[in-house]
Amino acid sequence: MNMPITRPEFTADPANLTFGADGVTVSWPQRSWTFHPIWLREQSREPSARDQAIGQRLFDAWRLPTDLQITAADLVDDAMTVTFSDGHRASYPLDFLLRESRSAVPDDLVGAPRTWDSAHAPSPRLGWTDVMTSDRSVLALADALAVHGFCLLTDGPTGVDDAEDIANRFGPIRRTNWGGVADIKVMADAVDLSQTNRELEPHADNPYRLPAPGYILLHCLRNDADGGDSTLVDGFHVAEILRRDDPDAFDVLTTTATRFRYVDPDTVLEHYGPLIELAPDGSVRRLRFNNRTEEPPALPAGRLAAYYAARQRYATLLHASSNTLVFKLEPGQLLMINNYRLLHGRRGYALEAGGRHMRQAYLDRDCVASRQKVLRRRFGMDLDHWRTSE
Repeated sequence: MNMPITRPEFTADPANLTFGADGVTVSWPQRSWTFHPIWLREQSREPSARDQAIGQRLFDAWRLPTDLQITAADLVDDAMTVTFSDGHRASYPLDFLLRESRSAVPDDLVGAPRTWDSAHAPSPRLGWTDVMTSDRSVLALADALAVHGFCLLTDGPTGVDDAEDIANRFGPIRRTNWGGVADIKVMADAVDLSQTNRELEPHADNPYRLPAPGYILLHCLRNDADGGDSTLVDGFHVAEILRRDDPDAFDVLTTTATRFRYVDPDTVLEHYGPLIELAPDGSVRRLRFNNRTEEPPALPAGRLAAYYAARQRYATLLHASSNTLVFKLEPGQLLMINNYRLLHGRRGYALEAGGRHMRQAYLDRDCVASRQKVLRRRFGMDLDHWRTSE
């Protein structure tokens, strides 16, 4: 099915304002927010404050007086005009202010995640050719990743390098010690369990890297083996279950940094982080669960006892059938996954009557987020009202 292009989430309805020593309070029908004087002054896009072509700041924001005040504030059409005690005067579109008041962590994809379990799993699909030929379909793909955490591309080719064509619709492939586009199939000289026919439990890829790849592209070339079904788990959904049902375990897993390590004859990679990482506003931002590569450090015994109990509770939820979407990829399909949110895996398979061959590539988070925001701006969902040139 085609993914719809949604309209802007923020609508700046008529507002009113008051100002005082603590800043300007702007009231919309749906919410009110007080903007600090220094924050407003720092956000000025007037010619004396920003380069009008490049958009970068021309003054040292840290030099602004900490006792800066607002001496006047007015609404003019769809903007708020403010005069500051240092004499500077600036105008701010109301839709920008409304969006900023609701975007405490605006560093990733636009779109609120809708978490799911196996009974309510979505089925976002797009045609391969549509994504290759239409920027609106690229945007629909990015929007699906933001909302659902994954999207399936259908009716594609089965060439060994075709996944790179889809990746290039967003940006350059993230190269690793595996190369650019890598084989996921049974190999005689396997250096990873993904290159065997064993079952792979739900996991996030490469938590031992800094940074870990943001998105996985898994392209199916052949899949007629007995077994080999793919699995997806919405880790955000499971984390919220744990937060609700066992807040102590949730606290342990968000505050204990564990270690992940990958070693082969030519590579030593390791990194630390909690299994559940939170954003500054307390929402779940990233998951790191990977049984194959986790090597917990030798923490004090009491901390480890609490960690192991919490990890077991969390992993049990991750493996529950009620939280697991199971499906079989078909040749020519490509599954794109948010590696910070979804855990993926596969069932074991036998090779007597067929084979299973996937090609896998990675993309970093920033190039996908940038592409989405550029396209939203192009199609009337402007995220940056301040740029005066492209």
